[in-house]
Amino acid sequence: MATMNFKHFAEDIDAIMARDPAARSRLEVALTYPGFHALLWHRVSSALWRSNWRVLARFVSQAARVLTGIEIHPGATIGRRLFIDHGMGVVIGETAEIGDDVTLYQDITLGGISPSVNSAAQVNKKRHPTLRDRVIVGAGAQVLGGITVGEGAKIGANAVVVTDVPAGALAVGIPAKVSAPRSQQAQSDFAAYGLPAGAVPDPVARAIEGLMDQVSRLQARVGMLEGELNGATNGTPHGDVTGARPASEATKVSVETQSGQVDRPESRL
Repeated sequence: MATMNFKHFAEDIDAIMARDPAARSRLEVALTYPGFHALLWHRVSSALWRSNWRVLARFVSQAARVLTGIEIHPGATIGRRLFIDHGMGVVIGETAEIGDDVTLYQDITLGGISPSVNSAAQVNKKRHPTLRDRVIVGAGAQVLGGITVGEGAKIGANAVVVTDVPAGALAVGIPAKVSAPRSQQAQSDFAAYGLPAGAVPDPVARAIEGLMDQVSRLQARVGMLEGELNGATNGTPHGDVTGARPASEATKVSVETQSGQVDRPESRL
């Protein structure tokens, strides 16, 4: 048991070193990183919770909250190599589940949205989100309800996520809109704060751009049809070499001929 704990201890530090360029040494991480300290406290409170020492487990978790600014319910399930960067204001609810190699930034909430009325009926119910392996959640994001964020997905900073996010997708906005990854490489790349390098693919902007393209094509088609119609009305029809008059003028001439008024313009006075 002691060997396994030491292995996890070393894994957590190595994960932080790999994902945070500000980490200069393992000693610095062990002494100064509140996310690392919160994980150590959580392992203690979680063990107490599973042993039915519920009040003591909650006391330990609240003591960790005071010391680190990170609140992790002792009932939450957390995988290996979790990195909570900065960490202040992070809240992880009781039935939340976090996979391996997940990265969380400051001021995020993995919370529930069940109403407070009849709370007794919600005991032991899945109320908080599940984050699969290698998920990244940006600063200020709120992931709410018993939803699932798929493996390798990214949640952009300040997003509000209330529906499932597919594996490898990017969710941004309020409420969050899901954008599929453009390439396998983009899906696997690490993205700080859940945002890929360069322009952020906004699903709403993409939809608007698509609609604008369709409108432009329709306008061009309407203009072409109007030009053809005007040419057929005001000019000589294509292929007509006899100089034939339009049908309305031909009808008028025919009526005048029958009435005997042709070549007698004075009769019109």
